[in-house]
Amino acid sequence: MTSKERAAWRAKANSLEPIIQLGKEGISDNLITQIDDTLDARELIKIRVHLETAPEGPKELAQQLAQRLQAEVIQVIGGIIVLYREADEERIAEKKKKRGSGNAKATAKKKVKIKGMRQRQREKEEKNPYAVYDRPKYRGNK
Repeated sequence: MTSKERAAWRAKANSLEPIIQLGKEGISDNLITQIDDTLDARELIKIRVHLETAPEGPKELAQQLAQRLQAEVIQVIGGIIVLYREADEERIAEKKKKRGSGNAKATAKKKVKIKGMRQRQREKEEKNPYAVYDRPKYRGNK
């Protein structure tokens, strides 16, 4: 990545809020999975390192994360790490296949048909012939 590209990503990251926090546990498998999923969704993320409790410094943690996630370290300022990884549609599709992607839920949902007042009244009248008297009086109905 060139310095101009890195500067452009730094500018974009300026308005972002840190969405992941790294603390006393350091880098765990769950954290890697969470960051990996977030990078797939957003490409550019900020991570807050709690300086008092983190096992290592932010620069070392940033290098470890970048290496494990095949990401680029855009910048490390104080306790904030900015990571970038271009979204790869093929890798994302593979992950969804492995996890089951939730297609079963999508097909299992019941389709709801919204009925209007007149249609509900007609159905009511078909079931019960005396329901005709429930119909509101309109100018055309006398």
